[in-house]
Amino acid sequence: QVQLVESGGGSVPAGGSLRLSCAASGYTSRPTCMAWFRQAPGKEREGVVRIWRGTDTYYADSVKGRFTISQDNVNTLSLQMDSLKPEDTAMYYCAASSGLCSLYDYTYDYWGQGTQVTVSS
Repeated sequence: QVQLVESGGGSVPAGGSLRLSCAASGYTSRPTCMAWFRQAPGKEREGVVRIWRGTDTYYADSVKGRFTISQDNVNTLSLQMDSLKPEDTAMYYCAASSGLCSLYDYTYDYWGQGTQVTVSS
């Protein structure tokens, strides 16, 4: 059974940085696409960034130039978040897909439980 476990969330002041990690296990075959999503209270879940086959990346405009995704190995996904803003406050989720690759949540088969990121002004 595939498991995704996020870590690295926390509370930082605006302008600060955090690095999120996602540890994956239980794959029978490596997913072709992984992504980070986030959901703020009272808002829809939104795609932040996705990575296809470990190299091809696509970022939401709201985080472009501030966030960096990397797939360190088949079992570890990271998200470096710099120049954080209060509007980045949300629960952040790791997701994996063995098929399509996009920033739409219906694309993904597997999800982690999330890690909270809070940015104070």
